[in-house]
Amino acid sequence: MPKMKIAALFMCLLTLWTTPTSGAEVATPNDTARFLAGLPPAAESPLAALARDASWQRHASYLNAIFEHDERNHLSRIRAFSKAQVNNPHDTMLYMFSGPDALHALAVFPNASTYVLSGLEPVGDIPSLTGLPRGTAHRSLQRLETALGSLLTLSFFKTKDMKSQLRSGPVHGTLPIIYIFLARSGKTIQETSLVSLDRDGNVQDPNELGLKAAARGVKIVFTDGEGRMQTLYYFSTNLAEDGVKSSGFLAFCAKLGVADSLVKSASYLMHGGSFLTVRSFLLDHSGTIVQDDSGIPLSYFDRKKWQFQPFGRYIGPISLFARFYQPQMAELFRRVRPVRLDFGIGYRWRINESNLLLAERMAERKPDLARP
Repeated sequence: MPKMKIAALFMCLLTLWTTPTSGAEVATPNDTARFLAGLPPAAESPLAALARDASWQRHASYLNAIFEHDERNHLSRIRAFSKAQVNNPHDTMLYMFSGPDALHALAVFPNASTYVLSGLEPVGDIPSLTGLPRGTAHRSLQRLETALGSLLTLSFFKTKDMKSQLRSGPVHGTLPIIYIFLARSGKTIQETSLVSLDRDGNVQDPNELGLKAAARGVKIVFTDGEGRMQTLYYFSTNLAEDGVKSSGFLAFCAKLGVADSLVKSASYLMHGGSFLTVRSFLLDHSGTIVQDDSGIPLSYFDRKKWQFQPFGRYIGPISLFARFYQPQMAELFRRVRPVRLDFGIGYRWRINESNLLLAERMAERKPDLARP
């Protein structure tokens, strides 16, 4: 056979092997999440063959190692902290400025029925992996490893890094990261759907004709090891004054009733005047707030309504945010003996430098904690 024909045949075969077919079988959301998380999908899954590739085996080995380390030294300790200290949990959990960090949401408030996460990062599409060329799938897994790096090492995502890591490629956005965190937290995903909010906070189908979406998001329904149904929403939305008042996001959150809130590594945004509305909303709609010092400044809490327990050490913000030092927080940590933290969290991610504040609304339980 002439060399030109051999070359043409080779290129044809290569194209057939690398080009996705329109009839590719679609994997379930749970198998997709497990595959991305380096956990084996079901034996009958269309992703089972891809999971036998050396590139996926390396990905699985890498994630097994880093999640095992994070579980032993970080997540298990956060769950122990929550079990011992968060004594009056609510059905709803709010995590503003979270990005895709479902991992800490589940660790701090493991028993919520509904989780609501939010950030500027795009949702992305529901990943369809069976139609990807194998080389593309491999590169997508590598990008996910990079995106996970800072959270699993430092306990927070770096905003600038996420802008590039989550906006490119066929597997993009926050959804693949959330999938990984749910799978690695032992959850089984039952259903995933893209959603939108109107200005009144009503959930809409994003493909509805004529809909002007005020905020776009994703709804994930999952079960834990006991079969209990839980739901997680993530919305890509602007929480600043110029966006939050018309997005419908806070109206949606208000419909869920009194909530528990987590705030960490939030760039001290609620210390200034550009996030007044979301700050007031959290104070008005939260029964419990767990936050580091980058959250709501202590001076905005009504001392007649809230009681506090500090944890760890308050040595002030890192140099990038030095102007947000809180004398009142320093005084609270001096006057009220803080409980030791055996894990690191937030920008001061080293164990001996981290701080948390547990704020509980007095009407929610007996006032047995210290007040400033």
